[in-house]
Amino acid sequence: MKKLALIAALVMALVLTSFASAETVLQLGTTVNEQDSFQVCAEKFAELVSERTNGAYKIEIYPNGSLGGESDMLDSMSMDMLDMGIITSGPFVNFSSMMGVLDMPYLFANNAEAYAVLDGEVGQELLDTLEDANLKGLAYAERGFRNVTNSVRPVNNAADLKDLKLRVMENEVYTATFKALDVNAVPMAWADALTAMQQSTIQGEENPINVIYSYSLWDYNQKYVTLDRHSYSTAIITMSLAKFNELDADTQKIFKEAAQEAAEYERAWVADQEASQLAAIKEHGVEVIEEPDVDSFRSAVKSVYEAYPQYAEYINRIQAQLAK
Repeated sequence: MKKLALIAALVMALVLTSFASAETVLQLGTTVNEQDSFQVCAEKFAELVSERTNGAYKIEIYPNGSLGGESDMLDSMSMDMLDMGIITSGPFVNFSSMMGVLDMPYLFANNAEAYAVLDGEVGQELLDTLEDANLKGLAYAERGFRNVTNSVRPVNNAADLKDLKLRVMENEVYTATFKALDVNAVPMAWADALTAMQQSTIQGEENPINVIYSYSLWDYNQKYVTLDRHSYSTAIITMSLAKFNELDADTQKIFKEAAQEAAEYERAWVADQEASQLAAIKEHGVEVIEEPDVDSFRSAVKSVYEAYPQYAEYINRIQAQLAK
């Protein structure tokens, strides 16, 4: 009997070991801190994937740029050296030129317009273009409408931006947009931007309210915020295409649906937080210009549309969809 019991125990141990080893761990990187909306999105995504695969897949989240900057992580995913990331839209133009259309200034007037396009046919087509760079775009989460901050003066109109030295994302459309506004635009990674603001080697940056708040940019000499909403910035839940192709069809479907649900959850979280975050920014002594002369910004950046004729077809399709 004892021998049979021992054999049964060994068999059970082997079964349990095989179950434990069956768990696949995937690493997901972001460049943001744990207070950021990307963390909210990543946690929801990981929860949904674990739940719907019955624990077969575990997503480990690595925030704070611990796996590299956004361009670095996209490089790593394209080479199948990193599994996943939530990446701001900016660097994607370096992997698919057509993705740059989403960075055009004043493309969307509000969140509803952005969601209609991103969650529709145009948004999916653009995600599909990433496959040529060995990347799989799963869903569009949100960075949000971007606003200018600086340490020098209030910015009430486009002319007030002249000669300010501002960090922009590493993306040619953003650089072109701010050059059109007569800004001394400095493309750099976010981690470097924080140091540069602290040391006053740059005077400001541009980001959504959530980022201004979660990074306490008032501690980085940012005294003025202008809600110019010059562009809507997505955040793409991205996967190594090779890793995605290793999944069976049912699991691929789970990952895509979980990503979309996590993205929509994060968008709602951002919307819920925005008013209180803006109030907190003001409480820290930051002057917020809530109604700048947006027409002056729109007029100044018209040349950016002329500079990118390759986006004309997508822009026309987007505008036609929004006009319905």
